[in-house]
Amino acid sequence: MGRTANGALTTGPIRPILIKLTIPMLFGIMGMVAFNLIDTIYVGRLGVAELAALSFTFPVVMVVTSIGLGIGVGASSLISFAIGEGNQSKVQRITSDSLVLSLLVVFAFITVGYLTIDPLFTALGATPEVLPLVHDYMEIWYLGVPFVIVPMVGSNALRAKGDMKTPAAIMLAIVVVNIILDPLLIFGLGPFPEMGLRGAAIATVFARALSLVMGLYFLHFRDHMLTFKHPGLTEVITSWKNLLAIALPAAGAKIIVPIAIGIVTHLIARYGPAPVAAYGAASRAEFFMMAIIMALSSVINPFVGQNIGANQADRARAALRQAMLFAILWGAGSFVLLFLLARPIAWLFSTEAVVVENIVLYLQIVPLGYALRGVFDITANVLNVLRKPLISGGLIFIQMMVLIVPLTYLGANLCGIKGIFRGLVAANIIAGILGYLVLQRQLKNPVTGKQNNLSAEY
Repeated sequence: MGRTANGALTTGPIRPILIKLTIPMLFGIMGMVAFNLIDTIYVGRLGVAELAALSFTFPVVMVVTSIGLGIGVGASSLISFAIGEGNQSKVQRITSDSLVLSLLVVFAFITVGYLTIDPLFTALGATPEVLPLVHDYMEIWYLGVPFVIVPMVGSNALRAKGDMKTPAAIMLAIVVVNIILDPLLIFGLGPFPEMGLRGAAIATVFARALSLVMGLYFLHFRDHMLTFKHPGLTEVITSWKNLLAIALPAAGAKIIVPIAIGIVTHLIARYGPAPVAAYGAASRAEFFMMAIIMALSSVINPFVGQNIGANQADRARAALRQAMLFAILWGAGSFVLLFLLARPIAWLFSTEAVVVENIVLYLQIVPLGYALRGVFDITANVLNVLRKPLISGGLIFIQMMVLIVPLTYLGANLCGIKGIFRGLVAANIIAGILGYLVLQRQLKNPVTGKQNNLSAEY
């Protein structure tokens, strides 16, 4: 097997490396959040029904994203270990096999998606008025699923080697494309016809297609992480088996998130389209504030993977301590900032008074749980890198189905919309404490690359 130098994350001072990697990743995550925010802001100008329709699509979009992220997490974990070991042949095999696997998953999802638009979104609470608008968006969006999942897997492969700049640059490029295309296609500016929600979907698919082309170019021509050598059937099965051992629990756990969000959306839908529109808009604003935690999680994963692959567990523990302290401080600061700026932020999304008031309510309550939510997110991600996907998935199941769903249901019955939001806060605080305790136990005796016989798996 070919060998390569060990990963660049296994030497040097920890904090400067984390900062250096987090900054470009933050821009990439902010770009991803901006991508969704742009659609939401433009669609919000079409009306409450259109914004509600876009909000109803959010859980389904998250399911697709979860599938891509699940495969990407599996690939990233194995690739980072292989880089830590210095095995270039294994890096190429894992990267190539993960992309092929993602394509197979894509075609299955497109078929199921088209056949379930009406029953699925009706179950989520979409009214007869909103359902045709959901069709306008999803019938086009489903065609772009390959451009969503495959680039996600490719970006995770790039991040596994410690390259945060390239995925960030790709994301920012497609944001620019989306900014240009959205108003042209949604409102029919210049020579373009007015297409409303269908225009938003077309702009999204076109921009995502660009990310696929760019990602494959960098993976193959610059970083040489792909191989076109035809493997034997046994090698493919072994490769996919190792990948799916992490990817399936990770994807399953991530799919639980939109399912829980769908349940919460259904609870909110009892109060009409306006609160649903507000929930969708506020959730996107929330992603914007949590972007730096998402970026830090993306950085800490390859850092931990490479260092444990290189048998440097103490270095991995030290990085985790710094990451969690930052998550707590950032979460506390975000709560204060959003509480003070809730109303100006709400005006960005809607001019409807009832929508604005519900956005303000969300932003002044839910961020109270951000600090421990950040701790939980880092914990769940790192457990996958530590090759403990079932523990990670179990924690996410507890967070979503044992805490968020019951507590928001209880809150709805006690205090209406405000109770739902308070339930989210309580769930995130409890989950964060639980996640921290579980991770500390797992870190006492981490499994290193040699102890886990990673080299023998390919």
